[in-house]
Amino acid sequence: MFLNFLDFVSHRWALLTVLLLILITLLSLAPLPQLPTVPGTDKTHHLIAYAALIFPTALRKPNLWKWIALFFILYSGAIELVQPFVNRYGEWLDLLANSGGILCGWLLAELANRHTESA
Repeated sequence: MFLNFLDFVSHRWALLTVLLLILITLLSLAPLPQLPTVPGTDKTHHLIAYAALIFPTALRKPNLWKWIALFFILYSGAIELVQPFVNRYGEWLDLLANSGGILCGWLLAELANRHTESA
């Protein structure tokens, strides 16, 4: 079942990545009167979102995947700069959490690739 999931993600990596980027952008820039109360911290949510964002790309590893990862880091920084203009709070610690998420997502993809190679 795990291998089926990895195969699905690997074959649809571009579509999944674009959909996740759109979802993250909408959730990051939607004006809110207050942050919703959900389990975990704001930084944990950033880490998970960006780990999920890079995972399909890191799993497939297209030719420019490292540039895509750099783009995601720069994009997340741009979001932090724009957020104060849409009734949100931009925080540089969010950028750090996003970058950590990209690193974690890449590591998870590396582990998954090694698992599939040994299976």
